[in-house]
Amino acid sequence: MNNFHYSRASDVADAVRQIAADPTAKFIAGGTNLVDLMKEDVERPSRLIDITRLPLKTVEETAEGGLKIGALVPNSDLAYHPLVVQRYPILASAILAGASAQLRNMASTGGNLLQRTRCYYFYDIATPCNKRKPGDGCSAIAGFNRIHAILGTSESCIATHPSDMCVALAALDAKVHVMGSDGARAIAFSEFHRLPGESPERDSNLRPNEIIISVELPTQGFAKNYTYLKIRDRLSYAFALVSAAAALDLEGDRIREARLALGGVAHKPWRDPSVEAMLRGQSVGQAIFAHAADQLLRDAKGFGHNDFKIDLAHRVIVRALSQAAAGTAQSQSDKKIR
Repeated sequence: MNNFHYSRASDVADAVRQIAADPTAKFIAGGTNLVDLMKEDVERPSRLIDITRLPLKTVEETAEGGLKIGALVPNSDLAYHPLVVQRYPILASAILAGASAQLRNMASTGGNLLQRTRCYYFYDIATPCNKRKPGDGCSAIAGFNRIHAILGTSESCIATHPSDMCVALAALDAKVHVMGSDGARAIAFSEFHRLPGESPERDSNLRPNEIIISVELPTQGFAKNYTYLKIRDRLSYAFALVSAAAALDLEGDRIREARLALGGVAHKPWRDPSVEAMLRGQSVGQAIFAHAADQLLRDAKGFGHNDFKIDLAHRVIVRALSQAAAGTAQSQSDKKIR
C-alpha cells in the first residue's frame, strides 16, 4: 500500500472542494472495496478524504411518495429499514444476497454504487488490464474468463459490475443525486454506470469532482410480485455468476408493468426497456418468459470459459419472472431456489 495523506470533510461543500483540489484523492466511507484495492496496489490515492461524518445517513420519504436514501446509509440499515422492507422488498432482498453481515455493516449506499470489478486480472498488477492502465490490453479475453461478461462487452474489456444492490436499483428506476463544483444534478440510474467501450477505466458517469449525495426511489416499488434471484458458486459470500431482479405489476394474470435487470453479465446492471415493453399486456406463463429471455440475451456472446452463462442467464430469467408472477420471492436466508 502506498503512503497517502488523510483529511476529513466537514460538510458536503468541503468534500467537493477537497476532491476538486486533488484529482488523485479518493473519498472513503466504509472502505470495503477501496481498502482492498489499495492493499493490492491497484488504487494509489494521494489522499483519502473521510466523509463518514457528513449528514447523509437518513432514509426519508419524498414529496412524490418515494424514498430518498442518503449516500452514507449502511447496507445493513437499508436492508432492514421498515419502509424499504414494506415498499421496496426487492432492494432489501438484493442487499441481503450480497457480501457478509460484517461487510454490510460497513458498506455504504454510495460506495456500493462505486464498487469496482472483481476481474482477476484487474486485481493482478502483474498482468495487462485496460481498466488499470488504458491501452495496456485485456488479459481476460484470451485468459480465464469464467466470471466475465456476456453482454455489452468491447475489445477493450469484458469485466462485470459486482453489485447486487445496483441490479435492484436498476429495476426500480432509481435516480442518483450528486453534488459537484458545478452544483447539484440527478442522474438516471440507467445512465449512471457505463459500458466499457474504448474507455473501460471509467466505471460511471460521475465526474471527478462530484460526490454522491443520495439515491431516490420512485413511488412504484413492486412490493407484491418481485424476486431477486442470484446464482453463484457457493451459497454465501460469493459474487453472482448471473442474477436477476424481476418485478411485475399484475392485473389478474395479465402484466401491466414489468421490470427486469440482470447482474453478473455486463459492465453495468443490464436492463432492456424494449423487453419490458414486450411483456406489457401479456399473460404470465413460461412461453412469454422464455421469449423475454431470448430477447434480453439476443446479443449475448461468450468468450470460452463463460459460454455457460448464456444458457444459465436464460434459465435465471425464466425462473425469476416465474417467481415474481407467483409472488414467491427468493429467500435470502435459506437460499433454496423455488
